[in-house]
Amino acid sequence: MAVPLSYSIRNLWKRRLTTILTVSGMALVVFVFAAVLMMAAGLQKTLVETGSDNNVVVVRKGSTSEVMSGIERNQASIVEMLPQVAVSADGRRIVAKESVVLIALQKRGDEKTSSHSNVVVRGVQVESVPLRPQVKLVAGRMFKMGSSEVIVGNSIAKGFSGVGLQGILNWGMRIWTVVGIFDAGNTGFSSEIWGDVDQVMQAFRRPVYSSMIFKLQDSADFVQAKTAIETDPRLKLEAKRETRYYLDQSEMMAKFLRILGMSLTVIFSIGAIIGAMITMYSAVANRTAEIGTLRALGFRRRDILLAFLAESLSLGFIGGAVGLFFASFMQFITISTVNFQTFSELAFKFTLSPGIIIEAMMFALIMGLIGGVLPALRASRMNIVDALRAA
Repeated sequence: MAVPLSYSIRNLWKRRLTTILTVSGMALVVFVFAAVLMMAAGLQKTLVETGSDNNVVVVRKGSTSEVMSGIERNQASIVEMLPQVAVSADGRRIVAKESVVLIALQKRGDEKTSSHSNVVVRGVQVESVPLRPQVKLVAGRMFKMGSSEVIVGNSIAKGFSGVGLQGILNWGMRIWTVVGIFDAGNTGFSSEIWGDVDQVMQAFRRPVYSSMIFKLQDSADFVQAKTAIETDPRLKLEAKRETRYYLDQSEMMAKFLRILGMSLTVIFSIGAIIGAMITMYSAVANRTAEIGTLRALGFRRRDILLAFLAESLSLGFIGGAVGLFFASFMQFITISTVNFQTFSELAFKFTLSPGIIIEAMMFALIMGLIGGVLPALRASRMNIVDALRAA
């Protein structure tokens, strides 16, 4: 004969103040836990969505990012002629040679402190635009090839000074004019500035490209293309699917965020577990007579144990649900941080996924279980006669 679940729920309602305080502590821990996981997931989603499975990124072997890579012009010509490279309707190979450099720009709102952050400048070719269909102009026009004109991502336009339409930028010993603003959706391109690759290379005295990107004739051709590039002794290059390349870019930062989040969560959860334990011990102490009566009516020790564990798990469940509710509003916030791979500014949003919801609720239930197991054992081991005498 099991103790009804409604009995445990009614007891939580009778002790409203202590229940609210305990639930609040658990909700705070779950909020922090979920927020950090959402941050890491948002960072990875932003970078992964930057790429396409049909596109291949080619960089120098051993390079961790485009900033540290270099591809000579003769190497680029060899890669360009691979049979796996897709060809457009007009007979042009869908391949782009690009140059990636960093510049320092002043952050909007920090003019008094002269705070600067690194921003990616990507030198692109005409073929670069069809390879990134997510990039759409939202204001102004496309820059003219061969000129000192640039377009900027909307995250850069919002976060930095002097990069609005017709803004004037001074870098690479040149004056550059902002002629357009583009939106690349929830991708890393929104945190970049684009200009003509030849002009960018001349301004920064770079004789080599940073990377190449090309579209596959068929997605299944990737292995052949990768093998051809990485086994050719003339090249000393490596190839990755664009999605894999950007996932690798996010790995270090995401791992750091998860470790930081876990460390904070463990510290906070100790307090929440102690709070749940105190609440449940108090419940046991105040309901000694009830426990004795239940045992006298024929309820077994196991039933008492399960009843108190149900209360504790209910506290964890409610705390988890409340914490996730408030964490869900973080999805409306866009933040920027430094990408550890490129040391440049990257804007991204918090992302709440079904996996994070499950992890957070499991964590909340575990907190409730740990906090309630000792008080529940104490309640189940009470002697019937002693419990009834306490009445």
